[in-house]
Amino acid sequence: MHSYDYWLILAFFVAVLVPAPFLGRFYYKVMEGQRTWLTPVLGPVERVCLRLSGVDAQQEQSWQKYALALLAFNLSGFVLLFAILLLQGYLPLNPQQLQGMEWTQAFNTAVSFITNTNWQSYSGEASLSYFSQMVGLGVQNFVSAATGLAVLVALCRGIARKSANTLGNFWVDMTRATLYGLLPLCLVLALFLVWQGVPQTFAHYVDALTMQGVDQLIPLGPAASQIAIKQLGTNGGGFFGVNSAHPFEDPTAWSNLFEVSAIILIPVALVFTFGHYVKDLRQSRAILGCMFALFLIGGAVSQWSEYQPNPTLNNPAVEQTAPLEGKESRFGTTGTVLWSVTTTAASNGSVNGMQDSLSPLSGMVALVNMMVGEVIFGGVGAGMYGMLLNVLIAVFLAGLMIGRTPEYLGKKLQAREVQLLVVTLLVMPVAVLVLSAIAASLPGPAAAISNPGPHGFSQLLYAYTSAGANNGSAFGGFGANTPFHNLMQGLGMLIGRFGYIFPVLALAGSLALKKSAPVSQNSFPTHGPLFVTLLTMTILLVGGLTFLPTLALGPIAEHLSMGF
Repeated sequence: MHSYDYWLILAFFVAVLVPAPFLGRFYYKVMEGQRTWLTPVLGPVERVCLRLSGVDAQQEQSWQKYALALLAFNLSGFVLLFAILLLQGYLPLNPQQLQGMEWTQAFNTAVSFITNTNWQSYSGEASLSYFSQMVGLGVQNFVSAATGLAVLVALCRGIARKSANTLGNFWVDMTRATLYGLLPLCLVLALFLVWQGVPQTFAHYVDALTMQGVDQLIPLGPAASQIAIKQLGTNGGGFFGVNSAHPFEDPTAWSNLFEVSAIILIPVALVFTFGHYVKDLRQSRAILGCMFALFLIGGAVSQWSEYQPNPTLNNPAVEQTAPLEGKESRFGTTGTVLWSVTTTAASNGSVNGMQDSLSPLSGMVALVNMMVGEVIFGGVGAGMYGMLLNVLIAVFLAGLMIGRTPEYLGKKLQAREVQLLVVTLLVMPVAVLVLSAIAASLPGPAAAISNPGPHGFSQLLYAYTSAGANNGSAFGGFGANTPFHNLMQGLGMLIGRFGYIFPVLALAGSLALKKSAPVSQNSFPTHGPLFVTLLTMTILLVGGLTFLPTLALGPIAEHLSMGF
């Protein structure tokens, strides 16, 4: 490692951790309708939006009505995006005259973007018009992230409120999350990216003559605005096919730093938002400690692995160095590793290198980050409510060990809450193991695998893990654009998204109804090192027991076959 690598890592943590507490408090005040420094500017806009929509900001909803509103909104978004992709050839802002998508790919893409997955089985510059990118994908980048934030806020209210039968209003939460929580940050980041050289234009693609005398078509487009929300909204879908490995998406070292930092900026801030809801920032610090412990473990393993020479290429006559295949040469191996670990720890999926070229252990780190439910930081809102599910599971296990009815922040966890927690434990196994087993057992779908042996299995496993975890990254050699995989992975994305959301809202409604018992000296503390250790072990054990056999068939077997 060079001095630049150490400075990159330090700058990354500073860029994330310094603003996060302030941003977390800002989100709390915004979502609760309190006055902020943006209220004089955006308050009138919010009121106009709600008035035009016929929404009463004071009218709260039960968890059932909240869930129905969320479902109706996301279903409408799917129908609109699906239609845009199919009818692209007849819509404006299409200077390259690109035709509409094949229907299974359009289905897959529409599901992908409404679930905050942003899986792409196409190359954006060759398949989508400016209209589809902006009005179709760009809008869903905002509202899918805002949906996750709204669900988190509903769960926070459920934990914090006492004897309440409402969780807020979905339409109000969605509006505030988009208007205050995402738009201002995206505007700042987009302008910064334009300054760094990212295109933001409606001009036609440029025909250029290279120095070798070859004609080259250079794609352009309104890229900076979409890249800003893809990072801040933990979406990850690239404007160009190779994502942030494209010099137009990530042109400089500064753009690289701020883009990778933006991936987890809001997820980290929302940890502090939860602390403000429950009036105990010690809970935030404990959860954040667990997240960073898991992040650092995965990052250290991946970093060490990527700097090891490949023993199968051992030649005594040649000095062995770390392999550079698939790495972003402009930013070095550490730059690629940091992005890979961050994008899979969050529900982002963007890349600045090629995941398929990672060493087996680095590929396993990326898989594990997703298999645990992407709770290390996770998506906007989704990561934190996923982590709170693990917190409640850890509290339940602690209650079993000490022989007491488990409780969290004064709320007792009884049969209904435990049943809902068990339902969430089934989401990832069904979305990943069941669907990938079906795909692997059928000769047609299995032909999408481009590599033999364990790495080929890892390609398929990674694709379905990415879909079920709503991540969107992929091992590039997997040929996913077939009717079978488009439909099956679309199903996996829906299970991975709404299989959590509806139990989480039901859990929030159940907890909100409960009275809060006073915390006594006999209560199990959930803010100290002991609980952080228990929470970390719970996440690793639940994920390990579920997915270890598949990891043994894929990256572990590949690592051992290399002769380490």
